[in-house]
This record gives sequence, C-alpha cells and structure tokens, in this order.
Amino acid sequence: MQVISSKRVSDSCSGNPKSKIENIKWAGLSVIALLIVVWGAMANAQQAGKIFRIGILDSGTASGMAVLVDAFRHELSKLGWIEGKNIAFEYRFAEGKIERLPELAAELIRLKVDLIVTTGDPQASAAKKATTTIPIVMANAGDPVGSGFVASLARPGGNVTGLSNLATELNAKRLEVLNDAVPRLARVGVLRGAGISQLKELRPAAVALKVKLEEIETQFDAKGLENAFQIAKQKQVNGIMMISTRPFFAERKRIVELAGKYRLPAIYFQKEFVDEGGLMSYGADFDDLFRKSAHYVDKILKGAKPADLPVQQATKFEFVINVKAAKQIGLTIPVDLLQRANKVIK
Repeated sequence: MQVISSKRVSDSCSGNPKSKIENIKWAGLSVIALLIVVWGAMANAQQAGKIFRIGILDSGTASGMAVLVDAFRHELSKLGWIEGKNIAFEYRFAEGKIERLPELAAELIRLKVDLIVTTGDPQASAAKKATTTIPIVMANAGDPVGSGFVASLARPGGNVTGLSNLATELNAKRLEVLNDAVPRLARVGVLRGAGISQLKELRPAAVALKVKLEEIETQFDAKGLENAFQIAKQKQVNGIMMISTRPFFAERKRIVELAGKYRLPAIYFQKEFVDEGGLMSYGADFDDLFRKSAHYVDKILKGAKPADLPVQQATKFEFVINVKAAKQIGLTIPVDLLQRANKVIK
C-alpha cells in the first residue's frame, strides 16, 4: 500500500508546481510498473498455453524405431509433456536412405520446430548443417567430439548437446567377445554404411587379436543386406558384426534372419537384435539413452541452452547371449562367457 507523506499532501494542496510534476512522474511510473506486470502475466499465460513442436529425425523407419521412440515419449510424459496438450511431434524418417537426411532436416526447419531430436550421427550431422539456432538433442551419437557436433563433452558450445553411446570404443569390445565365442576366429565381416566408419578403435583391436577384418559397404534395403551377406560368405568370414547405426537397427529382423541363413555367428550392438532371435549383443542400453534424452528436451524447453548442458556418455551396458540361436548354427558358447552375460536366453 502506497503511503503519501503529509508534506506531499500539503505541497499538492498548496499548488506547488514542482510537487505537481513529481506527482505526475510518480503516477507515470506506477502505470509503467502495472503494464510490466500485466505484460509479464500475459507472456507467461501464452507460454503456458504453447504447444512446443519437436522434430524427430531418423534414418530408419517408423516401425523399426518404435520401441526407442516410445521410450523417449513415455519419459517425456512422466516429466509433464503431454502430446496434444503442450507438445507435438514432427517425425521424419529417411527409410534407410541417408542421402535424404539433409532434405528432411530442412523440412523440419521450415516447419519452425522448437527443437530437433536426432537418433544417430548422420542425423545429427544433417541437423547441425541445417541450423545453428534451433536446439538439437542427440539421443544417440557415436563420437560427438570427433564428428564435430560439439566442441567438448563438458562444454558443447553451439546448439547441440545430448548423449553418446560410445559406439567407437564398444566396437573393439564386441570383437573381443566374438573372438571368445567363436573357436579359431580368423576373418570377421564388418557391415558398414557408405561414408560411415566408426572403425578407428576396431582396426587396431583386430590386429591385436590377429583377426582380419573384411569391411563390407552395405546398402540398407533388403537386396543390399542380402548382397552383403553373400559377399561375407564369399570372403570366407567366420563371424559378422556391424557398426552401430539406426538403419541397421531398423532392419534388425532381416539381418538376424540372414545371419541364420548363412550360418554366421554375429554379435550386435543392441539387445533388440537378440530379441529377434540373434546370437549375441553387447552395447549401451539404448532405452536408457532415449529416456535420458527426454530430460535434455525438458530442460531446453524450460529455458536451458544446449551450450550449457554437458554431453553424457552411456553408463548402462548390456551383454545378452541366445543359447538357442547358438545351437541352431552349431556353435557352443564357452561357460565362462555365459557367466559374464547379463542375460542368457535358453
């Protein structure tokens, strides 16, 4: 409550010109303060009623990514973000055609989404090239610093942050596990997409294990995958692995079928391959990565800047073995390897 001194009342009544001017100024400031309060309340009301648009950029298919996207959306709902109420999604899937990613990223920019979630390295690259202002959250990146997505893990800088799956480092570990599982492992076929490497840790690991790598550039459609396995068989490999990328994940059912058809022991980068009948998987818990990415989205939509949010590396890992699949291709998994697994399917 405003208290006016008796002197001010006296001055006002006496008709003092100086006091009248002061009173006018006082009234003007009061009006301005009131307007600021009203405008602030209106802005907050508009923000509270806003539906934020989230772009999701993926190189695979909607069906192939459903399990991970659902984990992400469920975690967002636990944080209070309800689809249709305060958040909406714009999905763009490249259907295995990585060359389409720049075009799809540009579409999201034209839609003026508030934030873009990327599900792999090619997607993050396309989004980063498309915008330097719209926040980008990497739900799953292999080598964010090496790929140039962020300046450093602790201080990303720019408009990109998120999570790393340690794919480059884990490739070497997967080769070690495959070597322990397959007697006299000599040649390993490595499926990789065009322009996607992730092999800087794998190549020296192969030398140390005295295993020859046969790098097979692979198209992600049905014909391309079949061709890759035919090449692997021609090169007389006795084991298969692949780089960690979304198109391979989207085609996991077909890849597992081909590994069985050509009777090739394979180790995969996610447990979902084993869920489809695959032999083994060792890698980051991708459900956990996608759930954690929802927390980045939550913070950014509430005002945080990507540049100030450190990139997190995967902390949960899973090693799963399918003994039934091993028997189908005549492979006996050593007991000590079974004991190291988080889960054994019989």
